[in-house]
Amino acid sequence: MQHMSGLPAVPPILHSEPLPLDLLNTNLHLDHRWLDLLDDPATRTDWLMAESDRLATPVPARSAGTAAVAEALKDVRTHVEHAIEPARLGRKPPAPALAGLNAAAAAAPATLHAGWHHGGLTVTPRRQGPLAVRLAACFAEATIELLAGPDIGKVRRCEAPACVILFLATNPRRRWCTPDICGNRARVARLQLRHGTTGPARGGQ
Repeated sequence: MQHMSGLPAVPPILHSEPLPLDLLNTNLHLDHRWLDLLDDPATRTDWLMAESDRLATPVPARSAGTAAVAEALKDVRTHVEHAIEPARLGRKPPAPALAGLNAAAAAAPATLHAGWHHGGLTVTPRRQGPLAVRLAACFAEATIELLAGPDIGKVRRCEAPACVILFLATNPRRRWCTPDICGNRARVARLQLRHGTTGPARGGQ
């Protein structure tokens, strides 16, 4: 099923990085234009379903496409961007961004819920409030953990021209979000430059 992004499904790169980076990567630069995956209810639902196992709150598919969810995710995404961009470069995040993250996390704090399943005790986090508030809290809390941990200095932006994808470089030699897309385009560009040829202008990923 094709959504507004023109993609048959949400690509793995958009739900395989730490949660804060996945959220930032929903705002893409494709074919010389910006495309916000949170704008389309179906695409937004697909993306949230792909992230659902990592979110400390249930995500009903029937509710993920609401305007309230889109607005809450966009608001927290702005705080995430303003905090992570300077922090990954070793600079202090602006106070309003940190305050926004703290407020979003506090709006739906997680509490542990004890249960019993197949003869064993289970402990699961639960949040109270509307889905939009709970989702914003999940992403805000994950961002705070990333900012305070050792991995923030490993966050990089893809080196391919026009690509804005952020990723966690667990391998220090990683330069592109995907080796088979952006990595291949970079190799082709170098080859064209070496031989004095140019191909058709292409943007995005």
